Amino acid sequence: MKILIIEDELELCKTLATSLQKELYLVEIANNYNDAFEKISMYEYDCILLDIMLPDGSGLDLLTELKNLGKSENVIIISAKNSIDDKVNGLSLGADDYLTKPFHIAELNARIKAVFRRKNLNGKNTIELKNIVLNLDERTLLINSKNIHLNRKEFDILKYFLSNKNRLITKTALAEYVWGDHIDQVDNFDFIYYQIKNLRKKLQEAEALIEIESVYGVGYKLIEK
Repeated sequence: MKILIIEDELELCKTLATSLQKELYLVEIANNYNDAFEKISMYEYDCILLDIMLPDGSGLDLLTELKNLGKSENVIIISAKNSIDDKVNGLSLGADDYLTKPFHIAELNARIKAVFRRKNLNGKNTIELKNIVLNLDERTLLINSKNIHLNRKEFDILKYFLSNKNRLITKTALAEYVWGDHIDQVDNFDFIYYQIKNLRKKLQEAEALIEIESVYGVGYKLIEK
């Protein structure tokens, strides 16, 4: 799960990022309006934590841009301003939730999971297809009721494919989702190939009724057998 933190308080950013990374989230940070705007324009995120008060602009203006891009439904506003008007404005612009500082990390984590369930899973915490069950809270994979061990990247890749069943996933999109926006610093996508290869082997050995199909020169697609 890929999260963007838009927050100008550096210590808070560090604390949030460290805590969320322990939950095995991929975390990226923007400390000002311009950096945040660039990231939301270029990349996709499962959840965005948005502070209203930024040094070079308003978080509500960013929320307007997100709404224009069709991405505002996965935003949690985090703000020291406990104002009814701000809450109303934020939620009316499409934010999913509003959390007033200070807050407990456990509460934030629960709300992040709720956002993802509402956005992608109709409120459930599992993705089920054919004979497989992927549990997002426990980070487990069951195939024919048997637990199949996946490493962190394999789990994230499978989750991404299951959330985009029958859709063409380019190598670039997959790399950005699973490895973050620093992916532009690498020379090739060989590391994706090896992760996909290992994941395919595990699915095949467990007799999963899905497979990851290669689309030559472009990327991959998850299909049912």
